[in-house]
Amino acid sequence: MNTNKNEEKNQISNLKSQILNLKSQISNPTSQISNLKSEISNFERENSSPDFQISNLKYDERGLIPAVVQDSQTGEVLTLAYMNAESLKYTLETGETWFWSRSRAELWHKGETSGNTQRVLEMRADCDGDALLALVEPAGPACHTGARSCFHRRIEMKAGEGEVKNSAELPQSEAEASDLGSVLTALYALVETRRQGMPEHSYTTYLFKEGLDKILKKVGEESAETIIAAKNDDAGALAAEVSDLIYHLIVMLVERGVTLDEVSAELTRRGGKRGNE
Repeated sequence: MNTNKNEEKNQISNLKSQILNLKSQISNPTSQISNLKSEISNFERENSSPDFQISNLKYDERGLIPAVVQDSQTGEVLTLAYMNAESLKYTLETGETWFWSRSRAELWHKGETSGNTQRVLEMRADCDGDALLALVEPAGPACHTGARSCFHRRIEMKAGEGEVKNSAELPQSEAEASDLGSVLTALYALVETRRQGMPEHSYTTYLFKEGLDKILKKVGEESAETIIAAKNDDAGALAAEVSDLIYHLIVMLVERGVTLDEVSAELTRRGGKRGNE
C-alpha cells in the first residue's frame, strides 16, 4: 500500500514539474525563440564547410576578390568592396574589415578616419571560391554619403528598363529608422549630392533650379500642412507631414550652406543655457 502511495506521489510530482516547465515556456517566448536560433546556428555550423583553405580562393588578374559586407543582425547588405590577399590577412587578424582601394591603389581600413568600423563576426567564401562574404557588426554607416548601406538607390523597373529613382531615398531598415540622427545625416548627404550633381527627373534638383524663393515657399506650405495635420486625430498623417517639412527644411539648409552640425551645436548650446538657469 505504501509503495502505491509513493508511486502516486512521484507521478504527481512529475506532472507538477511538467506543468511548471510548460508555464515557463509560455511565459518566456523570447527564450524559446533564442533557443531555436541557437539550434539553427549550431546546425548551420555543423553542416558548413569549415575546412575551406584561404589558399583555394580565386583572385582576379589584379589580385582582387569581391567582398560583400552584410549586417550580421539585420541581414542588410551594407557594401561591396574588394580585398587582396594582404587586406584579407589583416581582416582575419584584426577582426575588422580591411579592403584594397582601387582608386587610391592602397590598403584601406574601414572606419580608420570616420570611426565607422565593421567588426567581423564571420567570413565565408562562395561555392566557387571567387567571392567573399563578411558578416559584420557595424559601428556606423557603411556609405561615404552617410547612408547606412551603399545600396540605397532604388532602380524602378519600367517597361523592362531600369531607372534610378531620384526623388526619395529607399525606406530605411528597422534598426536605422530608430536612429533619427542617422536618418537626418543620410538625408542631408543625399540632398547635398543632388545639389552637386543636379540629376534630371529629380524633385530635389527642381527645387534647387527654382531657387531659394521656391524652397522657402515649399517650407511655408509644408508648415501649414503640418499644423492642419496636428489638429486632426491621425498620428500617421502628422508623421508624414512632419517628414515632408523636415525634408524641405534640409533642402533649405543645403541651399544656404548651413550644416546639421551647426544646428546640433546651437541646440546643444540652448540646452546648456537652460540647464544653468
